[in-house]
Amino acid sequence: MKDKYSSAKREQYGQRLAAQLCAQHFGPAPTATLDGPAVLRFTPIRQVNLFVVQQLLTQWTAEMARLRSPYFDFEAADVRQALTQFMNTLSRRIKLGRAAFEPLLARAISDTLGVAVDPQQAFEQKLLGTQPTVTAEQLRDSLRYLDLDKAFFQGFIDTLAPGTTLERDAVLTRFNLYQEANPKDHSVLEKVVEEFSQLLPLSVADLEEQAAPVAAKAPEAAPATPAPAPVAEEAPAVSAAPSAPESATPPSFVAPAAPVSVPVTSEPEPARRSLAETVAPAGVPLYEKLKAERPASAPLSETLRAERTSTTLAEKSAPKVESLREAISINQRFSFINELFNGENMEYHTAIQHLDTLPTADIAKRYVTEDLATKYGWVRKEEHINKLLKLLDRKFA
Repeated sequence: MKDKYSSAKREQYGQRLAAQLCAQHFGPAPTATLDGPAVLRFTPIRQVNLFVVQQLLTQWTAEMARLRSPYFDFEAADVRQALTQFMNTLSRRIKLGRAAFEPLLARAISDTLGVAVDPQQAFEQKLLGTQPTVTAEQLRDSLRYLDLDKAFFQGFIDTLAPGTTLERDAVLTRFNLYQEANPKDHSVLEKVVEEFSQLLPLSVADLEEQAAPVAAKAPEAAPATPAPAPVAEEAPAVSAAPSAPESATPPSFVAPAAPVSVPVTSEPEPARRSLAETVAPAGVPLYEKLKAERPASAPLSETLRAERTSTTLAEKSAPKVESLREAISINQRFSFINELFNGENMEYHTAIQHLDTLPTADIAKRYVTEDLATKYGWVRKEEHINKLLKLLDRKFA
């Protein structure tokens, strides 16, 4: 299936749609900016918004990696704690202008179409990343960025043994076998295309590789060449006869050449124009301020390694916190919003604010395990619930 569709056409569509959506949003106010919640609801297609956030995380990881220095101990507990607090604070100050946001949006649109077209490539790029080895827990953690066909990828991860480190190639091979055994479990491309078409017209055919031009008409010129043979016998009587076939021969070759060349030149030209219309904004580098943008989720960076490490450090050495909101890290906040509150940012904030007003740990924990768990139907969410309960222990320690 993946060989049938063009990645270049997905990218071109992503650039056009991103330019259109950004023109609509930023046109009336060119200096406007987007914060985190605005990014998560920028388009009606949630998967696009999530992939924008994932790219912010990648940028953030690269920026944080540059903070490492041979002159300082970045692994010291107090340094790690300070960096965690810095990231938590900064993550609430996302500020994206159009020049920084538009290329992220274009890529997210293209990647969303890619999930529907080629699940294996999406698994490799969006879940595995560049890791040489991986565990089921790490893959499950990366699922926070997937909304499209999430159950399909979750089904594969559930087949992996917990706590076992697996080689990248082995995981890809197993996923390929899983996909072959479950060919109808991934999303139908037509459904995804229909959602995008509501924003900017798109059809499945628009994404297909262009068929090679048919050059079979060239042999039609062959019958024209034998024509001079019978004329040659009458050459002594009709001297003009040879000239007639000579004049007829060039058109017989020129005529087929025209229809063959037209598809070749006319098809790429619109593509080049549409790409040129949007490639300039898409190529604009991220602003210096993007260093401060939130990757509202996932591992923190080369410096902090993983959010789990920071969380463990917080549990062991961080002082008692007065505000649950301040204690929740970037990674945890995005996990809670996506996994516990169905992606609803405001519902998450309402629940956390209410927890901050409760007088005791017992009352707060009952609110989590009874009220919230019932309201949102928390099934198989133990990992995330336990993280929230541990934060409550810190608050009421």
